[in-house]
Amino acid sequence: MFFGLTIEKLLLIGVLAALIIGPERLPRYAEGLAHLLGRLREFLRGAKTRVRDEMGSDFDDVDWRKLDPRQYDPRRIIREALLDDPPIPAVKPVSANPAAAVAPVAPVAAVRAQAQPAREPGTPPPFDSEAT
Repeated sequence: MFFGLTIEKLLLIGVLAALIIGPERLPRYAEGLAHLLGRLREFLRGAKTRVRDEMGSDFDDVDWRKLDPRQYDPRRIIREALLDDPPIPAVKPVSANPAAAVAPVAPVAAVRAQAQPAREPGTPPPFDSEAT
């Protein structure tokens, strides 16, 4: 339900309100709450109408579910950004033999491993900020 309120919790709040406020003032408070909810509903209806008028026909074309911030998973966004490695251009050797003209493309991990300088045995590997 709304704000985690269940029927049991709402019933308990109503009973406590009836005991605290008292039977003499309870109808007046209930009427005030109903009036406040009616004004709030009218305000929201007017705001929706104003937005629809200002946006024009674009208001109906918007898929509001795509704009829901709960759908964004930062882990997925970062994972996709890290996996989007730029393609490594293939180097074509100059050869008269057409069969030898096709060179295999090395995987990205192999190219990165070749680019790292050799380290002395017994020293820890350098900190990799991209791995975190």
